[in-house]
Amino acid sequence: MLKKVYLVTILVTLAFLLLPSKILGQGRDVVNTLTGNIIVESDFSSKTLANKRNIIIYLPPNYKQNSKIHYPVLYLHDGQNIFDQTTSFIGQEWQCDETAEKLILANKIQPIIIVGIYNAGEKRVDEYTPSIDVRYGKGGKANLYSKFLIEELKPFIDKKYRTLKDPANTALGGSSLGGLVSLFIGLQHPQIFGKLAIVSPSVWWDNKVILKDVENLPSKPKTKIWLDIGSKEGEESIPDTNSLKEALVNKGWQLNKDLKYLVIDGAKHNEEAWANRFDKILEFLFPKK
Repeated sequence: MLKKVYLVTILVTLAFLLLPSKILGQGRDVVNTLTGNIIVESDFSSKTLANKRNIIIYLPPNYKQNSKIHYPVLYLHDGQNIFDQTTSFIGQEWQCDETAEKLILANKIQPIIIVGIYNAGEKRVDEYTPSIDVRYGKGGKANLYSKFLIEELKPFIDKKYRTLKDPANTALGGSSLGGLVSLFIGLQHPQIFGKLAIVSPSVWWDNKVILKDVENLPSKPKTKIWLDIGSKEGEESIPDTNSLKEALVNKGWQLNKDLKYLVIDGAKHNEEAWANRFDKILEFLFPKK
């Protein structure tokens, strides 16, 4: 039987809020927690996945005023949960917009664009996993989800917004199964995603198949990785994530250089915990140059 934290990961269907594609600010009729310049691309259609989802985008301060500047991009899964408590799971959010805005204005990180990719509700588990886990009869569409990101979403973002397109300026991240799929895609496509935020990853999926994926890499890519886990995420979570860290180190990643690994004391498996360390994630992946 799945543990409680895994049941939450697998069975929950997150709510959607359909918004027009326009810049949103504070003071809208809908009570929200959006900060800064936020754009929603409603019902973004994928031929690859044969579905639609919202894409929510944070633009850095002075984006409109500095029309010649291009910016690094961080793509995050579970876009419902990253900016706005009105769309997030049980009213908790990552506060990515507030944190990014504060750090950019304080000159602590590079100005960045953050792209939140709404999950597909009941199809989330399939899209966020690289293989079918026979214990649960789910999963295995991460390659299709990867194709959607690389061939459909990223070209759209690069064309419409002023982005830096190279892998050194393109990051991918997520938590739980979102962390798992970020690592899977990042290892397969280092020529696209040069930075990864692997937050509380579901290493346990399909008998820890992600460990084999790391071990089977033909060579270590030039990928910068943030990896973390909370101490209160379940008894197997820390050993599993430690095993992932060791697999990365054995493949050539160097701790505190191109691999940052943290076990956060007292942190649980939820958006509040991930919000509390999002500043550290940004400071590692996008340090001020």
